[in-house]
Amino acid sequence: MNLKLKNPLAFFDLETTGVNVSNDRIIEVHIIKMMPNGEKKEKNIRVNPQMPIPPESSLIHGIYDEDVKELPPFKAEAKGLLKFLEGCDLSGFNIIRFDVPMLVEEFLRENIDFDVSNRKLVDSQKIFHLMEKRTLSAAYEFYCKKSLEDAHSAEADTRACMEVLFAQIDKYMGQPVLDAQGNQLGTVKEDVQSLHDISSTKMVDLAGRFIFNEQGVEVFNFGKFKNRPILDVLQAEPAYYDWMMRGDFPLDTKRKLTEIRLRSFKYKR
Repeated sequence: MNLKLKNPLAFFDLETTGVNVSNDRIIEVHIIKMMPNGEKKEKNIRVNPQMPIPPESSLIHGIYDEDVKELPPFKAEAKGLLKFLEGCDLSGFNIIRFDVPMLVEEFLRENIDFDVSNRKLVDSQKIFHLMEKRTLSAAYEFYCKKSLEDAHSAEADTRACMEVLFAQIDKYMGQPVLDAQGNQLGTVKEDVQSLHDISSTKMVDLAGRFIFNEQGVEVFNFGKFKNRPILDVLQAEPAYYDWMMRGDFPLDTKRKLTEIRLRSFKYKR
């Protein structure tokens, strides 16, 4: 299979100390760069994350503190990595929810703006979820152990939707629901609000601290101002901006907050 490429396409994967974008660090990056002429170039870097690697993470990727103690930090590899990825579109499995935010965050720590806004992002996990059986019929068979007769008739589909939801609640009752970065979206409960919180969040920042509400307005997704419009809070409580900028939040989250704050100044003119 030969992809038709206008730009180099960099397939990449990260090994990290954990899944918290603001606190965890990259340990290893492997990249296979496919050039438009069919040539392939590979690059692998392993770095000292400058923090202990949790045992549970080491058990997953097999990299321990002893393996990286003599290695340079990410800072020493950052410029070379940036050069290798210059002009590349990006591809991988779950990169949109995890690998890209983590890589952007590491670059930002070194005051390097790894801009992905003009890069194409190809996530094979997303394609997998879209293309493999994730229809109502498949869900009905998986959760309810039944075949959906008369699929696509309004009555049959409506009844199947109801049964699938009830079966999901029975199966997952009380279980926390996490996104790809390990952020808890909610807990499966027998109430509509909890199910709504899980199934309808739309992230503004990569960590999901801010989301769009049903009106398309950016709102807080945590803390005492949860569900409040960000612009309203920043205008009423300007000190909250300073608190977040000093706090333990991902750099991408702080950048988005600053963009929204600057927009509020524009509106005041």
